[in-house]
Order: sequence, then C-alpha cells, then structure tokens
Amino acid sequence: MPDIHKGLAGVVADVTAISKVNPETNSLLYRGYPVHELAATQSAEAVAYLLWNGDLPTDEQLAALRSTERAHRALQDDVKAAIDLTPLDAHPMDEVRTAVSALGARDLAGTGSVLDATGTPEENLERSIRLFAALPAIVAYGQRRRRGEELTAPRDDLDYAANFLWMTFGEEFDDVVVDAFNRSMILYAEHSFNASTFTARVITSTLSDLYSAVVGAIGALKGPLHGGANEAVLHIFDEIGDADEVEAWLDRALAEKRKIMGFGHRVYKHGDSRVPTMKAALDTLIDYYDRPDVEALYTTLEREFVERKGIYPNLDYPSGPAYNLIGFDTLTFTPLFVAARVVGWTAHIMEQAASNALIRPLSEYVGPDERHIAGFVDEAGTSTITLRAAEPEG
Repeated sequence: MPDIHKGLAGVVADVTAISKVNPETNSLLYRGYPVHELAATQSAEAVAYLLWNGDLPTDEQLAALRSTERAHRALQDDVKAAIDLTPLDAHPMDEVRTAVSALGARDLAGTGSVLDATGTPEENLERSIRLFAALPAIVAYGQRRRRGEELTAPRDDLDYAANFLWMTFGEEFDDVVVDAFNRSMILYAEHSFNASTFTARVITSTLSDLYSAVVGAIGALKGPLHGGANEAVLHIFDEIGDADEVEAWLDRALAEKRKIMGFGHRVYKHGDSRVPTMKAALDTLIDYYDRPDVEALYTTLEREFVERKGIYPNLDYPSGPAYNLIGFDTLTFTPLFVAARVVGWTAHIMEQAASNALIRPLSEYVGPDERHIAGFVDEAGTSTITLRAAEPEG
C-alpha cells in the first residue's frame, strides 16, 4: 500500500507566491511582508491590493482601488431578494453562500458557455474587487435583518472598515474600534493552502468561474474545524461565564474529551503568529469598553489550557471576544471571516488560473474485490453467473 497522507498532511500540492509561514521567525508573510507589520500600518484595501497584485499600492493605485470598491458597495436588489428568501433561522453562512451565488449569476449573465465564464485575468481581478466591495453589505444586512432592522446604505466617505461597521450598526465608531476591526480583517485575509483556499483552487482547476470557486470556499469555511471556530470560542466563553469558573469547566470538558475550539493549529506548533497582534487589538477594545471581566476570562482559560495541554491559542481565540465587544452577533463571526478571506481566495483563484493543472489526486481502494450481480448479462451477451463462486448448499 502506498503512503497515505490523511488530510493531505505534509503534502506539497503546488507553489504559491501569495503567502507563507516563515519557520525561522514563526511569522505569516503576505507577499513577503510580515502580517503584523501590515496590520499595524496598512488599510484593508491596501492589503487587498498587495495580495492581488504582488506589491503594496502607490497612493494613486490605492485611490483607484478605493474608487472602484466604493462604487460597488451597495447591496443590489436581486442579491437582497436572495438573502430575504433565506430562512431567518438558517445559519448566516447560508445567507452569504446564497448571496455570492446570486451575485455571480447576475455578474456572469450573458456569458454564454461555461468557458466564457472562466474569465481573463483582468476580468477576474474586477470580479474580485466587486466581491470584496459587496460582502460587507451582505454580511451587515444579514445581521440587521435577523434583528428586525432595515438595510443601511453605504457611505463613500468612509474607508472599508469604517463603512463595514456603519452598514452593520448604522453608526460611526471611534478610531480605536475601527482600527481593531481593520486589523482583524487583515489578519484573516490570507493563510496559504488552508481548507477553503484549497477548495477554491480545486474548483478553479476545472476552469469553473471565480464565483463558483468562492461559493465552494464558503462551504468549506462553514465547518467548525476551519472558519466556525471563532463562533465556538464565544459559545465557550458564554458557557463558562466567569473567570472563577474556568478550572471547574475545563476539568469537565477535558474529562468528556471535548475539543476546545480556539486552540491549536495545523501549521503553528509554537503558537499562532497572528495572535499577539489580534490580542493587542482586543486589549484596546477591553480598555475602551471597560470590560476587565473579558480580560480575566480570556487570560485564565488560556493559562489553564496551555499549562494542561501545551496547546496555544489560534487567531480565533482573541478575534471572537473582540467581535463580541464591537457588537457583532456570534453567528456573524464566520461571515466576517468570509469578508476578509475573500481577498486571499480570489488571489489564489487568479494564481491557480494563471498556471493551471486539473487537481485530481489518487486514492487507495480498500473496499470489496470485484463481484457481480447474479444473472446479469452484459451487452456482449456474457452471463456473469459463471463468474460467481458457487453458493454453499444449505
């Protein structure tokens, strides 16, 4: 039997110039830049430009991207209608998946054959920008309609992060909140060949269109072992309730062999390099909202779990409470991940398309040996009765 790499662990499937984890510094690099440097100095739009084009934008290039992005922020009527058809008690990821599919169907209408929908590099970059621009409205409206609130129109005088918050809550936030949210969008924007990105690349390798690849990636991200972990962190915090209850809760959870979400990562063995940046952003929110109880619960659970299991937090651990403090519903956390990661997905889709090979791995069959249906006669007139072993006599 050949070596089997369950989950493709350790398998190098292709090359990429988009991102990597530098093992020497344990740093996540976007096109060579450490992500913590980008999160501290750049806007979400500038990082999107970097991931799509390979370099940070000039002032003129950033202005052009912002102009295009702001022109496509409004939620189109047909996309809104598709969201409205989604049951209110469905998971918001179902809304996002449906909305992106509807947006793609409208955008690709009239392209004719499936080959026409594959898109040129220029067309796919334009589609990527439109998706980046539209997703805040999709995510924001999803939360608002579950609260019984109307759609909020976008504002073209606000940058990406500030407008996202405006469309969700209908109010302007202080810079400390906008900055923390912007940092989270940058930290979530890209992470190499993770499950959803690989899904997008597999779909792209068939020469399917960019929207189909993103819809597939959304489906992969919905899983709690991937994007759903930030939701699970808040459920854990809600379940524990108070820092004083951490030890007793953890005793029970470990005795029941529960998986504690927000800790551990396939790539990072000594701690997720994105965590310090997101924890610093969370700290600013804890101070701003005067919530020392959140800090106590966060710190106590982290300390206890690391001491007992030697497993460190991943990005979802600080991002969950940060989104909660800003005011996002827990069910909105994974859609926020979509809005950020669509930049990385589309960068990989374009990279895959530029040097494409159909992704079609092999498998090792371990099922029954060949067997036949009694009495079946194939088109050549051969009976399979003679190919079966004699039945034992009763």
